[in-house]
Amino acid sequence: MENSPIKAPVMTLTSGPVAIYPRVQEALSRPVPYHYDPYFLNFYEQVCVKAGRALRSDRPALILQVEPAAAIEAAAASLISPDDVVLNLASGVYGKGFGYWAARYCKRLTEVEVAYNEAIDAGQVAEALRANPDVTIVSAVHHDTPSGTLNPIDEIGAVVKAHGALFLVDAVSSFAGMDVHPIDAATDIFITGPGKCLGGSPALSVLDVTEAAWTHMESNENAPRASILSLLDWKNAWRKEEGFPFTPSVSEVHGLDAAFDQYLQEGPETVWRRHDLTARACRAGIKAMGLELWPARESIAAPSTTAVTIPGNLTTEQIISAARQTFGVMLSAGLKETYDKLIRIGHMGPVAEPVYAVTAIAVLGAAVRQHGIKADVGAGIEAALAEIPNGA
Repeated sequence: MENSPIKAPVMTLTSGPVAIYPRVQEALSRPVPYHYDPYFLNFYEQVCVKAGRALRSDRPALILQVEPAAAIEAAAASLISPDDVVLNLASGVYGKGFGYWAARYCKRLTEVEVAYNEAIDAGQVAEALRANPDVTIVSAVHHDTPSGTLNPIDEIGAVVKAHGALFLVDAVSSFAGMDVHPIDAATDIFITGPGKCLGGSPALSVLDVTEAAWTHMESNENAPRASILSLLDWKNAWRKEEGFPFTPSVSEVHGLDAAFDQYLQEGPETVWRRHDLTARACRAGIKAMGLELWPARESIAAPSTTAVTIPGNLTTEQIISAARQTFGVMLSAGLKETYDKLIRIGHMGPVAEPVYAVTAIAVLGAAVRQHGIKADVGAGIEAALAEIPNGA
């Protein structure tokens, strides 16, 4: 912005939105066609099919013209009826937050809640379902980004399926950064978006929806229609002969297509490996530097975000400001219950590369040292480098 005293960051290492791939940037700049032009109708259908293939689903994906938080709320409004009993899994700020939406629509809400540095295991879900046999919908967040923790979503999905409930999963900040897919997790609504590990722009959402979920929505008299929160309005929009409930964001669809091309052409397994390597190097460096990871166990730490416990009596503002003002690097704070408790380093999309882990260790270590906290930055960098094989 002209005359702005605040410069743009040199580097963004946040938990999202993230830096986007150059091919996505190029795609966003393409000419904007009329959305009913035959070219775009055909293109949109192809993107939905491509997205479904990337999700390893047997159906085209549903694209909503909203960012993922709105899509998750839309899923709650569309799926949950006044007859439904919902079991919500709350292992963090976002997991807990879905419960507030679910409570608006359901007959009864029950929750499994753990400390926000923990994860929920399949045994806890099975126990909750035994205690609440009338549960019809289970909701969960795979990677609760404000805590940097992962729930074992495939194992939980198997328990939910055996119970006969529908399973709604927020995989916004995990899909494309690790091996997670709707069929493997037995989900009925699987929600993700391009603004995290796909390295795209954050304005759209991508969903996989089963026939069982569509049937449930269609029987829900309270499911929104003619609304931004309606999944049903967009059910068949992927078909080029169907048309759209309202004007889609044409430029964003171009960007989404490029993000999926980047992911599929690089190879999903390759993409997952570099997310995992970057996170492992970062965690090793954080520990060697003398700081503590936020997750209770490293086994539940996500490969897309490293959460670091704020040391001593420092504040979020002190660390974030030092990193930003001295080095031009933007890190993420915690949110709500985790604010002033942790700092988050994102490893998503283009910055899921080991060099960015080394940078983050140096910047975070220097930031806490500015405020009198001991941090052996050299040891941290050496530990991170030791995790990186030659040629990585």
